Parts: sequence; C-alpha cells; structure tokens
Amino acid sequence: MARVFYIGDWAIMTGPVFHETPFYWSTKGVEIYNYGHWLKGALESSGEHEVLSISAWDFYKMGPGEYEKELEKSEVIIFSDVDAKVFQLAPSFFDREKFGTKVLTFPDRTKLTIEAVRSGKGVMFLGGWYSFTGELGRGGWGRTPFTQILPVKCLDYEDLVESTEGFWAEPTSAGREFFGEEIDFQSMPPILGYNKTKTIPEGKILLQVKETGDPLLAVREIGEGRTLAYTSDPAPHWGCNFVFWEKYNEFWLKCLNYLLKKD
Repeated sequence: MARVFYIGDWAIMTGPVFHETPFYWSTKGVEIYNYGHWLKGALESSGEHEVLSISAWDFYKMGPGEYEKELEKSEVIIFSDVDAKVFQLAPSFFDREKFGTKVLTFPDRTKLTIEAVRSGKGVMFLGGWYSFTGELGRGGWGRTPFTQILPVKCLDYEDLVESTEGFWAEPTSAGREFFGEEIDFQSMPPILGYNKTKTIPEGKILLQVKETGDPLLAVREIGEGRTLAYTSDPAPHWGCNFVFWEKYNEFWLKCLNYLLKKD
C-alpha cells in the first residue's frame, strides 16, 4: 500500500463577529474545515493507498527531523495552498528567549523535498491562492529551490486568473495519450480559476486551459523521481464543480499512478 503525505487545504473560520457596544466585539463561532477530504477520498478510493492529511500550520510546526521521517515513510508528497514561508520559517525563529543562546538554523525543507524526489519520490504541486506565485505573491514558490523540480515556471507577480464564467480543460496530444479513452474531458465541469504559469522545456503539458492556452496539468521527471503540477484547486472554491465530476477519483488516481511509476 502506497503512503501519501498531503499538506494543506485546511482552514479555520471564525465568526460571525458582533459589535454590541462601541467598545467591545465578540466572535461567536469557530469551525475547522478540511477542504482536502475530496482529494484524500479520491486517492484512497481504490483501496491501494493511504493518505495522511495535515494542515499547513501543523506542517509549519513540525520540528527538525519530523519531516524527514515522513519523507522516508511516504512515496508521494502533496503541497496545496502551502506558501513558501511555511517551508522557510520555523516557530523558533520568533522565540526571543532563544536569541543569543545558540545559533538558530534548521534543515531546509525545500531542499529535503528535492533530494527525496531525485532519489525516487513523487510530489504533487496543486493550485490555490497560496500556491505557485499566489495572491499578491504570497505563494512564493518561484523564489524557492522548488524551481529545480517544478514542471512549470512561476510568474514574478500575482498569478490568479479567475472568472465566474469558468474555464475549461483541454488535453494536449500528450494528455490524450496519458489519460487514454477512459476520461473524456468534455464532461469535466468548468473550474473557476487557476494559477497562471509558463511552460518550461523540462515539463510536459498534459492539460491546458482552453480559453488561454495556459498550463493546467504538467509533469516532469527529476532523477529517479517525478513531479506533477495541477495549477487549479483540487477543492472548492475554484474546484467547487470539479470535486463532483464523475471522473474526479479516476483523474487523481491516474495522476498518483504516474508519480508511483505505475503508468
């Protein structure tokens, strides 16, 4: 059974917020959302894979050595809506009591991921407001060493492309060969947005956005491993139609099998 370590697509909602006097306000409610349960369910639907899903904040708080253990145990890593600061900062950097007591450095989790891919692991990079370049550049993947393994190139400015009319997926010739006749993309519902990226010679484009020609699904081989980029959201809000597609599970299992070299 293949193990998948899925980071991201969790959120905490607080509110509503009530102001009953000029001086005070009260938050009346808090709720934790796991938007990743659709993708987790899809990847586990065959009964052949196990998915551990954690939030970006739990990933951020993992101490030195903990991520390395997950890399050893997992065949595939997924990052979805996980901004660069989650990789590049650590809680102890903000603990002033430790300043001056010792030299504060930590293992670089982007480099650990790259080394894992080169040695045979697979990584999915999935879209969202905090993926790729992201909203106001907050995703920041293009300023990390991930550029060495991404199948597409991140923009140098905000990359969100959104429309209430939606966008349609169109397979390339490589994509038609990849998915075969099992998946008809004319039946795929529209996505409501995506992260705009650019093609690179090392990446193979399998799906593109019909209206713009921008990459939607791309893959790349790195050493003994592979990476995959889906530049839209595997969950709502961009994927609020996508997650109810009858071929949703099959689509993601195809992607996972590629990373597991079962294609």
